Amino acid sequence: MKAPRVTLEQWRVLQSVVDKGGFAQAAEALHKSQSSVSYTVAKLQEQLGYPLLIIEGRKAKLTERGEVLLRRSRHLIKEAVELEELAHTLGQGWEPELELVVDQVFPTPALLRALNAFEPQSQGTQVQLKEVVLSGGLEALKLGSPDLVLTSLVPKGYLADPIVNVELMAVASPNHALFQEGAPINNERLSRELQLVIRDSAVESSVDAGWLGTERRWTVSSVQSALEIVVSGIGFAWLPRADIESELKVGKLKKLDLISGGERSFHLYAIFGKGQRTGPATRLLVELLQTECNMCPKQTSLSHF
Repeated sequence: MKAPRVTLEQWRVLQSVVDKGGFAQAAEALHKSQSSVSYTVAKLQEQLGYPLLIIEGRKAKLTERGEVLLRRSRHLIKEAVELEELAHTLGQGWEPELELVVDQVFPTPALLRALNAFEPQSQGTQVQLKEVVLSGGLEALKLGSPDLVLTSLVPKGYLADPIVNVELMAVASPNHALFQEGAPINNERLSRELQLVIRDSAVESSVDAGWLGTERRWTVSSVQSALEIVVSGIGFAWLPRADIESELKVGKLKKLDLISGGERSFHLYAIFGKGQRTGPATRLLVELLQTECNMCPKQTSLSHF
């Protein structure tokens, strides 16, 4: 087998020069001298036999050939990093850190019980928990490689299994004007009231979902914020049933009597962001989440592991 003449480090340096906009910026980012960065790129071009960069002013710009090769090299370095991570997983076993991305509509009681059960079995694995809304889970997969994503949206190229069925309920404070209605409420009447909507946490491709299309809405960043505002008597919202059980029991919230759509349900899926490189700590956490989801009242747990 022919050995490559160009090293991964040379491709990494080239990427940095392009991404940072020049040799000086790349040198600072890579903690190298500018002369070392310049030599590495010059050697790479010499080995290939043609230029990859042209200098316009103070900025380095790729040639057409350079664009093609840089694009391929990004995949090459990504695969090399993934290979090292797989080797670490096979050699060390338990992950030193576990990145967990969770849609905020995931049943909070089940999540907390699972994390509580996970901690004494974790063998020191540190959990980095990130809460997202709607397409925030997709963005997390696109921009990084989280170990586990619990989301309602599954991107192309990923295998996913349903872990729990989440139920949303239209609710308001008992003293809200909507409860003065004598008949089931239709959408036209509902749209005249203020609705609390939870903002999509994705930055690049946020979407609107779960609202009536009226301008009478307030947008908040979390389920907890929406819950507190609705309990105070301001507006109405569709909120996860598992997170409002106590408020329903003590009378702080009441289900709205709608002609249709008073309850909505959808699957949340478990996505292993690292595929076959998934470690035992991540798999244990999923098993614990599945167990706790089985205990959620009025939630339909979907066994798949």
